Amino acid sequence: MSTAVLSIGSNLGDRLAHLQSVVTGMAEAGARIVAVSPVYETDAWGGVEQGAFLNAVLIADDPSCDGHGWLRRGQRLEAAADRVREVHWGPRTLDVDVISCRDGATEIRSDDPELRLPHPFAQQRAFVLVPWLAADPGAQLSGRPVADLLDQLDAQERAGVRRTDLALEP
Repeated sequence: MSTAVLSIGSNLGDRLAHLQSVVTGMAEAGARIVAVSPVYETDAWGGVEQGAFLNAVLIADDPSCDGHGWLRRGQRLEAAADRVREVHWGPRTLDVDVISCRDGATEIRSDDPELRLPHPFAQQRAFVLVPWLAADPGAQLSGRPVADLLDQLDAQERAGVRRTDLALEP
């Protein structure tokens, strides 16, 4: 069985609907939705001037899906949302990142340039760690508690992640 932690974000169009399309699309593809975080509004990351994102974390499992399978599912959902890749870290209708995959208790590792697991920048991004911790308070990344990784981030980085009253339907 493969369990994936997916970070989802949108800052163009109907941001909430784009996030919901991931939850719905993963379930329709046969994944069991384990947990969905609250929705957060976050400042853009990466130095490109753009509007705020809505972000959330989805935890799902599917015995028939490996890391590349999760990636392909996410890319199909991005394409369905008319995702355009013009500027690295630029504005987008939908971004689906595979943060971590597990096969039972074993964290899956990949150095494939198309899919590096665990995600190489996850520990630096409050917009990933805050929702992940909300969805799974005991979460671990590479054997380290996500709560500890979050505590190590700059206070300003953490303050850029603001919980909203919006919610996704599992």
